[in-house]
Amino acid sequence: MPTQALDNDERIGLDISRPVRGRPLVIGDGFEALSFKQDRFDGLMDPLVMVDHFVMTEPTFGAHPHAGMSAVSILFEDSEGQFHNRDSLGNDFEIAPGDLYWLKAGRGAVHDEAPRPGARIHALQVFVNLPAKHKADAPASLHVPAAEMPVITGDRHRVRVVLGQSDGVIGASSPALPLTILDIHLQAGGAFTQHGKTRQASWLLVVDGKARLQAGETWAILDKGTAIALRSHADAPSVRVQSDAGAHLVLLQGEPVRETFVQQGPFVMSTAKEIEAVQAAYAAGQLGAID
Repeated sequence: MPTQALDNDERIGLDISRPVRGRPLVIGDGFEALSFKQDRFDGLMDPLVMVDHFVMTEPTFGAHPHAGMSAVSILFEDSEGQFHNRDSLGNDFEIAPGDLYWLKAGRGAVHDEAPRPGARIHALQVFVNLPAKHKADAPASLHVPAAEMPVITGDRHRVRVVLGQSDGVIGASSPALPLTILDIHLQAGGAFTQHGKTRQASWLLVVDGKARLQAGETWAILDKGTAIALRSHADAPSVRVQSDAGAHLVLLQGEPVRETFVQQGPFVMSTAKEIEAVQAAYAAGQLGAID
């Protein structure tokens, strides 16, 4: 049962993890992913718990519960077909290529996402922690269609503001923790700079290509399928990415929760006893159902 301990936030400057390559995850004949878990990023992935970069072509998971966290689906524009979303909040609709769906599970919800026949869904599934004081909140959700996401274009870069804001360009706000999600495309020789906030965490994934990350005096080279996490403890340096040959990247930024948590599959709670309680609640049908 993975756990995340409290960290010491009295340091000054910037902490950065080593580059981390995703671990292959294959389930059945219709789901392949590279999986990134918080315990591989030196405690710097907070508020993220895990990210799966996946391609799904067939229904895989069926209806399943979540509690104590948010489950966020970020579909890339090269997805093909529709992703059918249903949950115990009463939602029943299609998620299209480029869309975002944020399910704040809170005290518990049941969820199912499955590709329609013939679809190929290329996406990220992100688990975002909730502070202890919000783990018992009522579930809530947000669907952001791709057409409603602002797009920043410049010299050899195109950036979709999937959520949050970048350089004064404001997108939708999450129903839980504030989080900025940028879907970044760099042409050959392109670069993009995101200005961060004090005491903010950033997590960057190279979806395709190769890129150089620079934050203050710190830099790293990242290949396809590699991610890195960094956290500022004073004035946040800008995060700059550039690519000689072109790259597709995703940047997620938010304020760390900085609380101990325990994860058991789709549940992220503060203690093992709370995990047991929510498992019992699910078994008793108390997290809702999909009609």
